[in-house]
Amino acid sequence: MNRIFNFGAGPSTIPLEVLEEAQRELIDYKGEGLSIMEASHRSKMYDEVHNEAISLIKELYRVPNDYDILFLQGGASLQFAMIPMNLYMGGVAEYVDSGSWSSKAIKEAKIQGIDYRVVASSKDTTYDRIPQNIEFSNSADYAYITSNNTIYGTEYHEFPITKAPLIVDTSSDIFSYLVDWSKVDMLFAGAQKNAGPSGLTIVIIKKELVARGGDTVPTMLRYKTHADKNSLFNTPPTFGIYILNLILHWIKKSGGIEQIAKNNQKKAKLLYDAIDNSGGFYVGHSKKESRSLMNVSYNIKNSDGTNNSALEEKFVKEAIEAKMIGLKGHRSIGGLRASIYNAMSLEGVEALVNFMDKFQKENS
Repeated sequence: MNRIFNFGAGPSTIPLEVLEEAQRELIDYKGEGLSIMEASHRSKMYDEVHNEAISLIKELYRVPNDYDILFLQGGASLQFAMIPMNLYMGGVAEYVDSGSWSSKAIKEAKIQGIDYRVVASSKDTTYDRIPQNIEFSNSADYAYITSNNTIYGTEYHEFPITKAPLIVDTSSDIFSYLVDWSKVDMLFAGAQKNAGPSGLTIVIIKKELVARGGDTVPTMLRYKTHADKNSLFNTPPTFGIYILNLILHWIKKSGGIEQIAKNNQKKAKLLYDAIDNSGGFYVGHSKKESRSLMNVSYNIKNSDGTNNSALEEKFVKEAIEAKMIGLKGHRSIGGLRASIYNAMSLEGVEALVNFMDKFQKENS
């Protein structure tokens, strides 16, 4: 086996034991004589996988009983449109702009012509921090944040408290820490970073919000449509849900989300320490108080503080030769980026840190 370390932002690395179990079961799922990909979404065989995944999310994430768990499609990007379609009640919707994906959500609100307001933004500092002093209106139809910003490497370490329903896009840090559900009314995520392959979207939403979607919302775009049918109104992404189920079992076997969070903190500290102790050779993009535990964006600097794009390009090339991929920064800000999601091992981060030290010594 010639496995590499995949630091890509998504689709991203999946636990090896999950891939191996899926490989063993791919042709003959548990002696049924067919693959889970071939099974009807109405079959008992698939139904057990579907409901087990829902049950494990509730257990591991400690989701209260007054929430529905939905398996949808269209990625987080479709949620940007579905949220105002279903949850806007004619008042005002309020957003925090902390990066590219929150700005895309704001754009969808604008397209629908609803009354929306950006209550805080870090755009003026190239999204290098989570906005401070966020104040949502108590009477807003909903309040919206993006918990982790993959491009810029920033993350909320505490969600704002608001009387308005709080909606959280957790596409790149779902299942990486326990959620305080007393603060969150809806949480959603594309699965392809921390919860499985692309094609599956997870939505955890209070039942009272599900009831908001009226008859003017297209049937397939209503949360109620999917909540009423246990996410089986139409054919769901069955293979993605199967892999999600395996990943949830892996999380449970690994000590639960509490232990996963500790692992993530250890990995992130190792990498950020390597950046901070490089004497200015490597410089992180995000402010320390806003640093993400999932995505570490950084640059190689010249002595005058400017970015050394030539060395960054060399870094990426030599990293690939050292069997580490996905380290090129997003095209919008350049530089370097290491995504160290739940499935990235400590061994992988150690290999990256050792490579960074070697690269600095050879290129200083």
